[in-house]
Amino acid sequence: MKVEHLELGASRPVTLQAILRAEATELPFLVVSPAGEGQRIIVLEATDEALWIGRGPACDIPLEGDGQASRTHAELVRTGGDWAVADDGLSRNGTFVGADRVIGRRRLEDGAVVSVGESTLAFRAPRLAAVATTLAGNRLPVRPEVTPAQRRVLVALCRPLLADPPMPLPASNREIAEELFLSEEAVRSHLKALFVRAQVSELAQGTKRFRLAEVALATGIVARHDVE
Repeated sequence: MKVEHLELGASRPVTLQAILRAEATELPFLVVSPAGEGQRIIVLEATDEALWIGRGPACDIPLEGDGQASRTHAELVRTGGDWAVADDGLSRNGTFVGADRVIGRRRLEDGAVVSVGESTLAFRAPRLAAVATTLAGNRLPVRPEVTPAQRRVLVALCRPLLADPPMPLPASNREIAEELFLSEEAVRSHLKALFVRAQVSELAQGTKRFRLAEVALATGIVARHDVE
């Protein structure tokens, strides 16, 4: 069983370049955010069939600093061409996909966020939905529900971040309005609703625009092929 770790330091978040490298493998991968540690990427190789997750150092995906995780907490298993997380009662605090507790086995879809203790593991499947982003912080967001019109605004917002070469800032309201043939007031209205849905409305104005773009990319609402 081989797992590739793309480490980025003890306290640093996963970067755009690391996500792009993982995406380029065209293999499923995890963005692991252990409690009290820096994020890391684990690429799931074609030869991998089952990986143990837990606080024990012998686990394939160790969460040694997470006091809420059991020593042998849950298992990531390949089921045909898909991956699933399994918790057969070994964990004392349970395993969750989003807000739902896993009883037995739960198939993972692109963008699913698995919670183990105080740690999170975001499952990405590039063949289903490519993503490139900078993930700030140590916890990954839950995918918000958006309307088709709001998704078009998000695609326009994220377009500069996925350009070649990438730009440092998301699109302005004027740029979004010009791309979508909307008024700037309509764009502001859509963004205001999206800030609430993405739970970033309490951030500073410049910060919440960038964080909204990160949420859209990290949860798969906007993928790289959307801007190509």
